[in-house]
Amino acid sequence: MLLGARNVERGQQAVQQLRQDGLTDVHPIEIDVTKQDAITAAAQLIEKDYDILVNNAGIGLRGDGLPSTANVDVVQKIFDTNFFGALRVAQTMLPLLRKSPAGRIVNLSSGLGSLTLNSDPAWAFRDVKVIGYNASKAALNMLTVHVAYELRGTKIKVNSANPGYTKTDLNGNMGTQPAEVGAIEATRLALLDDNGPTGQSSSKDGVDPW
Repeated sequence: MLLGARNVERGQQAVQQLRQDGLTDVHPIEIDVTKQDAITAAAQLIEKDYDILVNNAGIGLRGDGLPSTANVDVVQKIFDTNFFGALRVAQTMLPLLRKSPAGRIVNLSSGLGSLTLNSDPAWAFRDVKVIGYNASKAALNMLTVHVAYELRGTKIKVNSANPGYTKTDLNGNMGTQPAEVGAIEATRLALLDDNGPTGQSSSKDGVDPW
């Protein structure tokens, strides 16, 4: 298992923690999803074929907000990581995944990326309207649908995982559930058998509306 990180030191710290938790076959790899050269270099360092790609890089930035007040430069920076980063990585890693007998791509999305939920006045998070973050996750879901379509007829499955409101640095650890719970759906989708779905968005509670 490879764990990608922009900061080598923090990546090594995360790997050490995972090894202490019993995941011994984990290795750090430096990657910055906003820089194609860094992604290409990371792909060249991979010496063996891997079956699973999890696009987990995501940011939220101060200055994002309602469309009338959001800083456009901030929105662009969010898209550069949350959407364009996933697109860059998928394009670069697909040649490796195509060598796999049954590859899996999991894009870490959010309920905030669902147009249906954003439009539902009864949804618990309906007031969380930050155009950069929400729209970037909606775009990521579109990427999931399009890559799944492009890979139809192959054994590669592509899905979006909604982890739920999870305690992470992204939200100042204000989430309502621990990372172990947030990882449940991404793990399930990464380990789908040949009869599993493709081109869907789901959480641990079931299929999400687009």
